[in-house]
Amino acid sequence: MSDDDLIARLEEQEERLTFDRFDNADAWHLGSLLVDLATGRDLPVAIDIRRGTQQLFHAALPGSTADNDHWILRKVRVVERFAASSYLVGRRLAAKGDALDAKYGVDPGDYAAHGGAFPVRVDGVGVVGVVTVSGLPQADDHALVVEAIEAYLAD
Repeated sequence: MSDDDLIARLEEQEERLTFDRFDNADAWHLGSLLVDLATGRDLPVAIDIRRGTQQLFHAALPGSTADNDHWILRKVRVVERFAASSYLVGRRLAAKGDALDAKYGVDPGDYAAHGGAFPVRVDGVGVVGVVTVSGLPQADDHALVVEAIEAYLAD
């Protein structure tokens, strides 16, 4: 898949995967769905869901480490700053030959434009939170989050 095709696909996901509302119960149900998907596949991931600055859900599955929590924080900061998934931000930068730290003057120890953090966008409101997975290759982290949100919104 070309960079342009991947970027278009990621943009389409973000336009399509929006919530009517998002509260603590939604975070719990979505997080539980992610845990079920990941444990059913023996995936060594950490899962994090936030609304604003409040962490509403966190799970560290077998095989994940404290380093995954650090990656989560770095990916979340990208979504909070750019109101787009960390994977989309990274792919847009890579397509132009840019790097996040050089282009925006951010510390790479604090920001990671790698897949796995996806914005929680509420219709008529905008981005209110972030769903993040860390522990797999970046495309797989992103795909797991998207799969879970798609399933959650289909219910």
